[in-house]
Amino acid sequence: MGATMSEDRTGRRDNPVIADVMEHDVRSAVAVAGHPIHAMMVHFPIALVFATLGSDIFYWWTADVFWVRAGLWASGFAFWLGIAAAIAGTAELILVRGIRGRVGSWTHGIAAMTLIAIAGTNWGVRLHNPDLVLPLGLALSVLSGIFAGLAGWHGGKLVFDHGVGMIVDPNE
Repeated sequence: MGATMSEDRTGRRDNPVIADVMEHDVRSAVAVAGHPIHAMMVHFPIALVFATLGSDIFYWWTADVFWVRAGLWASGFAFWLGIAAAIAGTAELILVRGIRGRVGSWTHGIAAMTLIAIAGTNWGVRLHNPDLVLPLGLALSVLSGIFAGLAGWHGGKLVFDHGVGMIVDPNE
């Protein structure tokens, strides 16, 4: 049976809302030489979230206070670099209508903001009461890792499935 006028070649029905979203440009507005700043920055806080988790695991395993200090620094930098990446990401969300119109952008943003809140709490616990690294700091580190994965998954879907922030030449 052939596709009707209201279906595309994959059999999906046309949706005017989706069509409107797909019309809008998704190229980065906050970029250096075409490279999105947010995409360049997010790797650092993500790596530091997992460095904090690793520090907590090594502290639990060895009881060496070096790992408490390492976790303090890693969690602090994860929080502040997360704030910096969030500023760039929020600017993209506000400035680019094609990004703002996608549900995945909001899901990614909410997961990332939750991650930053957890990372800030984790840093605050370590800063004000290092004795709570086990078990509270470790639990916050695990939760941070989960939200880093969640935010990263949705961010990756925006880039790879929706082409957000990519510059694609029509001749390619």
